[in-house]
Amino acid sequence: MDPPNQLFLVLAIFLSIFSLSYMTTSAIIPKVNVSPQMPSVQLVENLCNGKAIKNRRFCQKALPTPKVIAAMDTTQLGTLIMKLGAANAKATLNVYNEIIKKLGSPQALKALNCCVEAYKYAILSFEMVSSELVEDSQTANYDVVVIGPKIANCKKELINAKVQAPRLLVGNRFIKYHVSMGYEITSTLELENRNEY
Repeated sequence: MDPPNQLFLVLAIFLSIFSLSYMTTSAIIPKVNVSPQMPSVQLVENLCNGKAIKNRRFCQKALPTPKVIAAMDTTQLGTLIMKLGAANAKATLNVYNEIIKKLGSPQALKALNCCVEAYKYAILSFEMVSSELVEDSQTANYDVVVIGPKIANCKKELINAKVQAPRLLVGNRFIKYHVSMGYEITSTLELENRNEY
């Protein structure tokens, strides 16, 4: 992805998360007209109907972007999903960092710092998984799955510290959706790789 496109994607996701404090059920996702004959349409449909997908509507709305539409196979689609997950995690991490500057309670700061670490881990994992997909889908599958407990712990810490920040909870939920899409795509790749042998 070109650096200007990455910047645009990160800014778009960042702005989307900010606006999500008022919208708790759906992301602001670009609408793209997609021809049903394109192979990527079937790839996305199969992915979004997978067993691991926690929110099919989010999956279907998050994926019809021009780069996803150009994906010709499961590996390319998986790489793009991981990049979207990393960009979403970066945008949410920025929100956490802004809120840390505003809150002063030690308990809230402890919870927010726990979440910052979870999001740093998620970003690294999503980025690592996107490079692992080609060589080792089983490792990629594991690496995407272990993001989930980190984000669940973050949510628990926020609740225990009574941090009232709907944008953060929405960001956590979206990361869980990206993790479920990542799990589904890496599981699909594992099956495809087994069937090749």
